[in-house]
Amino acid sequence: MTLQEIIADIHGINAELTRFEKKYGFLSAVFYEWYCSGEEPEDDSWVLDFSLWAGLYETKLERERMFRTAVAQEKSPLRIVQRAPSPMPA
Repeated sequence: MTLQEIIADIHGINAELTRFEKKYGFLSAVFYEWYCSGEEPEDDSWVLDFSLWAGLYETKLERERMFRTAVAQEKSPLRIVQRAPSPMPA
C-alpha cells in the first residue's frame, strides 16, 4: 500500500469507528480495552457489532503501524509531503 492509500484507509476506518462510538457512547480505544478483557456484552444483539468494531479498531492500529514504519524509512518527512498529491479544491 502507498502512504496515500494507508491514510485513506485510516480515514475510512475512523468514519466507521465514529459510527460505533456514537451508537454505544464509548471511544474505540476504551471499548477495545474492555473487549480484550474477555467480558461478554450485556445484550446478545451487540455481539456482531462488537466483533466488527473490534476488528475495525485492530485494522486501524495495523494501518497506523504501517504508516509509522513507512515514514520511519524515509530520510526526510519533507520528501513525503513533496510526493503527496495536490489537495482537492474546496
